[in-house]
Amino acid sequence: MATSGVAVVIGATSKWQSDGRNTRLIHGEDIDDSDIEVSARWGVGGAISQRFAAEGFDVAITTRTAANAEPLAEAIRTAGGSVAIVELDVSQEASITQAFATIRETFGQPDVVVYNAGYIEGRDLPPEMELLEHIPVEMFDTAHHVATRGPFLVAKEVLPAMRERGSGSLLFSNNAASLRGRKRYTGQSLYYPRVMMRTLAQVLTEEYSEHGIHVANVVIDGLIDSPGTRALPIAQKEPARVMNPAEIADAFYYLHGQHPSVWTHELQLTPHPTKPSY
Repeated sequence: MATSGVAVVIGATSKWQSDGRNTRLIHGEDIDDSDIEVSARWGVGGAISQRFAAEGFDVAITTRTAANAEPLAEAIRTAGGSVAIVELDVSQEASITQAFATIRETFGQPDVVVYNAGYIEGRDLPPEMELLEHIPVEMFDTAHHVATRGPFLVAKEVLPAMRERGSGSLLFSNNAASLRGRKRYTGQSLYYPRVMMRTLAQVLTEEYSEHGIHVANVVIDGLIDSPGTRALPIAQKEPARVMNPAEIADAFYYLHGQHPSVWTHELQLTPHPTKPSY
């Protein structure tokens, strides 16, 4: 049966899912997600995976450990979608190479790749360690691998085939920290390297647009709904500030489907009650 294409979502599960790392860090335990709609249970990556699957794409969802993505994959299969779980560690070049070899063998060359990998390094540092001088080098290394080196390696892996074909989308899921350098406050991740991810998207836009490849940086400017975030006091007090993952996923699908004469290369999504970051 013909499909709409091959979509790869790197980082398809959320650190804020019911048993996610950030959920456990902030709440001290797992969260019951039985009353949360399927589209929000795995954050942005999960919603994007479900959106492309619903449109007839073969979807490869990547995670460092396959078991993390099994519930998401089952939800996609239950809805009639085509999905495969592929283990991928963005900090390891060999893992990226092997993962894409598996994807090509399973589904073929990707038509759209969404880089949605995230990290929580920095969030557990106490107030007296806000300044950069206190940041452990290992935390910076993790942030660098996920926000800078990983996107670079993924781009090198997928762009040659897209260029030869003359089509394809490479979309980066980013946040407001990518817009400029910002102080890291207590409880925040070490997001300085996110600026470099945005810069990479800009460079690739200049280099690869003429070859038919759509590259875009998506600035998700707010608190994304998920089991762990919905339980936060701010989300319960001001629910209008919480971003709907399914609506975010619609934006990614829209970008992939844009006509080449009107490509968007940066899209910023901000909840209506808040002022957009800049």
